[in-house]
Amino acid sequence: MRRQRNVKIVATLGPASSDYETIRALHEAGADVFRLNMSHGSHEEIAERHRIIRKVETDLDSAIAILADLQGPKLRVGTFANGSEELVEGAAFRMDLDETPGDVNRVNLPHPEIFQALEPGASLLVNDGKIRLKVESCGVDFADCSVVIGGTISNRKGVNVPDVMLPLAALSEKDRKDLEFVCELGVDWLALSFVQRAKDVFEAKGLADGRAAVLAKIEKPKAVEFFEEILDASDGIMVARGDLGVELPVSAVPPIQKRLIRKCRSAAKPVIVATQMLESMIESPMPTRAEVSDVATAIYEGSDAIMLSAESAAGQYPIEAVQTMDQVAKEVEADGTYREVINASRKAVGTTVADGIVAAAREIAEKTDIKAIACFTQSGTTALLTARERPSVPILAMTPIEGTARRLALSWGCNCVVTPTVERFKGAVVAAVRGARAGGFASEGDQIVVTAGVPFNVSGTTNILRVAPCDERLIYSTDPE
Repeated sequence: MRRQRNVKIVATLGPASSDYETIRALHEAGADVFRLNMSHGSHEEIAERHRIIRKVETDLDSAIAILADLQGPKLRVGTFANGSEELVEGAAFRMDLDETPGDVNRVNLPHPEIFQALEPGASLLVNDGKIRLKVESCGVDFADCSVVIGGTISNRKGVNVPDVMLPLAALSEKDRKDLEFVCELGVDWLALSFVQRAKDVFEAKGLADGRAAVLAKIEKPKAVEFFEEILDASDGIMVARGDLGVELPVSAVPPIQKRLIRKCRSAAKPVIVATQMLESMIESPMPTRAEVSDVATAIYEGSDAIMLSAESAAGQYPIEAVQTMDQVAKEVEADGTYREVINASRKAVGTTVADGIVAAAREIAEKTDIKAIACFTQSGTTALLTARERPSVPILAMTPIEGTARRLALSWGCNCVVTPTVERFKGAVVAAVRGARAGGFASEGDQIVVTAGVPFNVSGTTNILRVAPCDERLIYSTDPE
């Protein structure tokens, strides 16, 4: 299914979008990737949504990526004898390992690893940062704090610890079970929460064992601090602005977003911008102007994908939310300023033959009347390198591997085509021309660029480029040479 845009749309599934008709309508409206949130829903419900997505994929003959988002460890306070208490600015408040229900002076925090890492002066944020505490003194089983910002604290509210590296693995026991379950189901991407260092990503990749690509969610200050090593370890990145905006000053998030997107592009790894992009559309059929501007900014910055969360999972207008993103993307990408920004942010990177081939393909396409760039890829690397160039013509990602096509559905500009295995370059050219014409990317008399690697069907061998005419004789060619 050809999109008239390059940026991809990720739609989260949930109670408002769990049946065949809605999921199909979401894909037809513009959703390229479906996110399964492992924080909500039983394994049976997740499996049913997965089954429906694959049926939609088959019915529409359109590669769809499925992203399973692992919950990660959840840090929460215990309970209160009265259900809640009001904390006043300047008051003293203790968190400890005592399981006795809390009061206005203290509450249980059942996470000894937090106390092991805390130091005086550190901040503790409760209920998405609405309450801010400053640690005055601490030990192995307590933290005596002063209330910096007060408010109502109630049972099992979440806790964020922005200032220290917590000795916690990104994968909880639930996450390990969920990871194995969704890998057996056959998801294409895993989103890893609570990432603080590259070690967290390596652990998840070891458990996935190649069955799914691993995408690191950047939602903690430590992840920003160690971003380069996390990026190197990951297959992709999600800029999860929700927790990031809680643990860092909100004014710091926009420049961090811009910086991370550029680094991901340089590394030829897909990046998703997520959280509260069209939040008002949970209850309204129309977004705010600020939300539209936010979506547009992520597109201008060159992100691979933009994501809907509650808007499509639990909102009243899931299809309209996707349509809005689709319309904004088309409008932005049709703006001449968009191309200027994308070209200005391109960096000359890489020293391999493959880097040179994809750069040459983009230059040829821009300087001559080329309709598309068709790249043959096994692992997806050549298509990712081509996407890094952000060419002004469509990218046809040609692969004989269905899983590769699905994973590439997340990447900027990639129109994924599953082809029969080819053994010679002539066969690749024929397949590319057929794919370009069948998809409406080129017509008789047009030309496309074809890139591939010889020997065929070996990852990492991109070393050949040809400008091919989209002639009728090539479509029906049976010449194997």
